[in-house]
Amino acid sequence: MTTGFWHQVRAVVHRDLLRERRRGDVLWVTIPFGALALLLVPLAIGTDASLLREIGAGMYWVIVMLFGVLVAVGKASRETLPQQDASSLLGLDPAAGFVGRTVSSAILLLAFESIVGVVAVGLYNIEILAPIWLAVTILVVAVGLALLGTLTASIVNSTTAGTALVPLLVAPLSVPLLLGATQSYDGLRYGHAIVSWVSMMVAVVIVVAMIGVLTARPLQES
Repeated sequence: MTTGFWHQVRAVVHRDLLRERRRGDVLWVTIPFGALALLLVPLAIGTDASLLREIGAGMYWVIVMLFGVLVAVGKASRETLPQQDASSLLGLDPAAGFVGRTVSSAILLLAFESIVGVVAVGLYNIEILAPIWLAVTILVVAVGLALLGTLTASIVNSTTAGTALVPLLVAPLSVPLLLGATQSYDGLRYGHAIVSWVSMMVAVVIVVAMIGVLTARPLQES
């Protein structure tokens, strides 16, 4: 596998998506449960249309963060130590492995966000404001969660700690993404500037990406 960096990234993405197609965890388990969680909220608080529309966007992002963490963590933590050793023997660049796992997680998260988003719009009658900004927010959140899940799983896998700790580490780190996503939607709804919130989320993504790439080799060798 000692080829170019991006060729290795594509190989890792293809491998991970092939595994997901065989297992179907996201498609057949996580997405249905995420949609079910959105469906249960109106049963708990009532069917007041105006109230549901008011809280709809916030509930969507909370579900995305909760279940998105599970997608990112479940995807990243499946890389066992024997698999890492085998990849190293094949000449896989640890940084390429990190980027590849992040990209495949982000693709799965985008699928989750899109399908659950359609359910949320249908259930809560959420108004679609500024589709371009919404698409940017969805993309940044997906990449951010994927980076956090992959980086945290890499750190935990390099120690004697169990992977069960990964969600506990990712959840608080994802708070800036949740805050930025919800505030961006509120800003669009009330006519406020949202550039600062989007910039904050992008800054989080860039910082985590740099940390992940720079620490990929040391973490694999530890």
